[in-house]
Amino acid sequence: MLYQIYESQRTLMEPFVDFAQAAAKLYSNASSPIGQTPFAQRVSAGFSLMYRLGKDYEKPAFEISSIDVDGVSLAIHERVEIDKPFCELRRFKRFTDDSATLTKLKGQPAVLVVAPLSGHYATLLRDTVKTMLKDHKVYITDWKNARNVPLSDGAFHLDDYVNYVQEFIRHLQGKYGNCHVISVCQPTVPVFAAISLMASRGETTPLSMVMMGGPIDARLSPTSVNNLATTKPYEWFENNVIYPVPSNFKGAGRQVYPGFLQHTGFVAMNPDRHASSHYDYFKDLIKGDDASTEAHRKFYDEYNAVLDMDADYYLDTIKTVFQEFKLVNGTWDVMSPAGKLERVTPGDIKTTAVMTVEGELDDISGAGQTRAALDMCSGVAKDKKNHLEAKGAGHYGIFSGRRWRDHVYPAVQSFIHEQNQSLVQANRASDAMEKVAEPMQAAAVPVAVAKPKPVVTQPALATATKAAVETAQPVVAKTVTQPAAKDSVKAAVKAAVKAPPGPVAKVFTRPAASPTSKKPSRGSR
Repeated sequence: MLYQIYESQRTLMEPFVDFAQAAAKLYSNASSPIGQTPFAQRVSAGFSLMYRLGKDYEKPAFEISSIDVDGVSLAIHERVEIDKPFCELRRFKRFTDDSATLTKLKGQPAVLVVAPLSGHYATLLRDTVKTMLKDHKVYITDWKNARNVPLSDGAFHLDDYVNYVQEFIRHLQGKYGNCHVISVCQPTVPVFAAISLMASRGETTPLSMVMMGGPIDARLSPTSVNNLATTKPYEWFENNVIYPVPSNFKGAGRQVYPGFLQHTGFVAMNPDRHASSHYDYFKDLIKGDDASTEAHRKFYDEYNAVLDMDADYYLDTIKTVFQEFKLVNGTWDVMSPAGKLERVTPGDIKTTAVMTVEGELDDISGAGQTRAALDMCSGVAKDKKNHLEAKGAGHYGIFSGRRWRDHVYPAVQSFIHEQNQSLVQANRASDAMEKVAEPMQAAAVPVAVAKPKPVVTQPALATATKAAVETAQPVVAKTVTQPAAKDSVKAAVKAAVKAPPGPVAKVFTRPAASPTSKKPSRGSR
């Protein structure tokens, strides 16, 4: 019922929101007589703030059309490589006319960025993607709003999330030989499980995985998010935050955890900070500080855009990650697409390098929660493990903004490229083998034309002899007269001359050796 009330309120407010937008433009327009009145700027600022507080925020676009790499401009084209009911695997393909840059781009590693499915859209990682595009082939999981997924597409569980990640990893491995995986916040847990299961099955695992600010072990340094999950029973979440999607959406009737509730929870964590931010926006509008007001709009256009999560997935996450801690307790069983339950065993990971990143001031994932993954990867060598604590960075600072670009990304980029050397060396070895094989194949053509006589092993010789004896007709069993015998011999000779040599004749017939003949050389065989 709450979802219907929220939608009704939003619909009723829409005319007032549109009026506030129009009034803000009217009072701020220098060509308008109203814009010349004494308090026009303040009135315009008030209406502008009202508009932004009341408007509906749709899914933003990535808006990454180009990047610069060493002074060369690269065009960026987005395209969906895999379209699943609840997620799209989106690629950011780079284009350039500069041949040297193109050669450099082709040799760069492929990275799967797994975006969080925790209320915000994948565009929250816009800065992450844009920064990484300079040195990597970048793919990202673009999660869909559950309210737009029809009921006919079925439910979505945490197990399905794990299976999606595995499918995307295999897709990149099929294209590039292997890949690297970066998970930010919530997906650190399902990504860890996905790679653990691949290792347990004996599959090829990614060269590296970087886990940033995620609740691998939510028991450590609990935050307000952790405390909410542990102080309320599972049934409380099931009865108080799960609602059906209203009839005006494609997913009508689907049980979801609404995005507006998640957004309310985000704001409630720091209400004073958000109130101060909006007041600063109001003052900047009055002062005419365009740079500050634009920065405010960009941040809140992203922050206020939220999506609904399927109820099964949300409740699975509450129980598995925050209440029963199944990953760290070694009790998590994941249902595969084939319907088989498989135990998540991080200790089975052997060849994937692991890096963890935490923010010093992270108020969502506490200190040590992500780093716990390093101890769980008991099968990974110490020199393939790394940890970074971003000084002065909050939760968002480890993947977006100045601290991400100046401190976190250089460390992540160096780690990925160091682990990628094994793939580069394997590709070089493969290319070298192909170059060696080409002249050998060309030299082998005349040998294929002039086939040597087949060599018969002792078992084959015995078998052929036995077959010849069995098919031979005994002469003594038949009595013939002299003329008849003579005619029979003539007929046999004629038949032998006309008949082509059979397999036995081919095996046992040897050319007569001449005094000048030499033993054939090894290359002519």
